[in-house]
Amino acid sequence: MSNQTIQWFSTSKANAWQSQAHHLTQTQESANLTFTGETYQLVEGFGGCFNELGYVALNHLDSEERDQVLHALFHPEGEHKFTICRLPIGASDYALEWYSHNETDGDIEMKHFSIERDQQYLIPFIREALQLNPDLKLFASPWSPPTWMKSPKAYNYGTLRWEKDILKAYALYFVKFVQAYREAGITIHQVHVQNEVIADQKFPSCVWTGEQLREFIRDYLGPAFEEHGLDTEIWLGTINAPDPWEELMKKTSTGFDEYAHTVLSDPEAYKYIKGVGYQWAGKNAIQRTVASYPELRYMQTENECGNGENSWDYAKYVYNLYQHYFTNGVNAYIYWNMVLEPRGKSTWGWEQNSMITVDPADRKPMLNPEYYVMKHFSHFVLPGARRIGIQGSWAGNAVAFQNTDGQRALVIANPFKESRVLNLSVGEITHRLGLEPESFNTIVIPS
Repeated sequence: MSNQTIQWFSTSKANAWQSQAHHLTQTQESANLTFTGETYQLVEGFGGCFNELGYVALNHLDSEERDQVLHALFHPEGEHKFTICRLPIGASDYALEWYSHNETDGDIEMKHFSIERDQQYLIPFIREALQLNPDLKLFASPWSPPTWMKSPKAYNYGTLRWEKDILKAYALYFVKFVQAYREAGITIHQVHVQNEVIADQKFPSCVWTGEQLREFIRDYLGPAFEEHGLDTEIWLGTINAPDPWEELMKKTSTGFDEYAHTVLSDPEAYKYIKGVGYQWAGKNAIQRTVASYPELRYMQTENECGNGENSWDYAKYVYNLYQHYFTNGVNAYIYWNMVLEPRGKSTWGWEQNSMITVDPADRKPMLNPEYYVMKHFSHFVLPGARRIGIQGSWAGNAVAFQNTDGQRALVIANPFKESRVLNLSVGEITHRLGLEPESFNTIVIPS
């Protein structure tokens, strides 16, 4: 195979998305990375989350640049080719203000359920994405139940009232959400029961135990979906356990056994569950979950969000999250806020990173480092690809995939502050690639 048939793109702090194929050479040196021939999980795709503040930021752009950003994110021929995205059920911490879809106290029959609020921001945002990619899949999760269902009655902390009428009503709340979106012409393909089940936050949140998740899915949510004939998948997510504080300081476990294993080991709960979603500290539980339940599907449901600086160092950290999650079995990787204003401040004051920043002062899109981290994966790794095995001293910094047409994509980072040599074995030829300092790279090998 000649060097000219291989594509190689690199991103460094100074230069984004540079073609480097002309720097490829062949070498007689020993390879330090080879393909093993083993195949692993199927890739379902990549995406981000639809949030109100993201839509506000997007709308600062003029129509031409706005269209370019949307095309880059969602079009099948765009830069990112997103195929699966998330949305909140009610307010996330990146809503303009907190709300649910039914704040009528005691309305257990959900007669006052409404997605009218979503018609202002989320639904227009989603419809524009669907116009570019009608096959885009959507999953949804609540950050908080309606406040009257909680103890105490507040969005930003507390628990679901564990009463039969409330649990039945909350299952119906999910049903109504899926039905209402369907009536709006939007299919919800998955629901995840709760965003960050272990987090009692300053923003909309609700704490669940593994036992509560098991009972709610088994006795309420699963049967409600069956009763109403919904084919929307139920996922066990989004799990952000184990809690690092509990593990480190109290020496008590809050991880795989307490959440995923507690739920999935119950056959009557398991039968309703199609997959498991992990984020944040969930990265420490995914390996055991995949090992125990390899037949299920897995998703990294929310990329860790930084502090609003959109720094190169944090992009390096985020790259390692992609590598970790795919190496440990996820089928999809979801970014958090695709677009935000500078510093990305939430309604309660947390500043967070985004792929794209839009300053309302100059109305121009700025492509941040994590934009390119995502592109190094999603531009070439398509739905239906499989992760494939690699071995060698670079394997801990890389992950490889093979698309359905046989094309292979190797994504690799050089974490060091100096150039390093990758000697990549492809067939009978070893290719020498000089990886730039602190760079992300994608090497594409045709079938």
